Amino acid sequence: MRVREVTTKYWDKKEIVTSPSFGRVEKVNIKPNDKIAEWEPLFIIETEQGVLEKVVVSASGMVASVEVKKGDKVIPGLVLASINEEAFSCECHHQ
Repeated sequence: MRVREVTTKYWDKKEIVTSPSFGRVEKVNIKPNDKIAEWEPLFIIETEQGVLEKVVVSASGMVASVEVKKGDKVIPGLVLASINEEAFSCECHHQ
């Protein structure tokens, strides 16, 4: 299994996680309102070549939405999830 770091795009105060490849969602490791840390595996995608890829990002925060489920076909750039970085960082400052 290989690790694919996805560069998030910032849109509407959220970090958007997109698919790095053509394939099918094998596993979804997150759900809305989950807190995630950098490099945590968010999804596992089986590529068209049969390679399993762990999708990770260099962002931490709270999952705002998950746009795919197990078995969904994906293409590069398809939105997989969005992460609200603000909610997580604000919460950390108050602890």
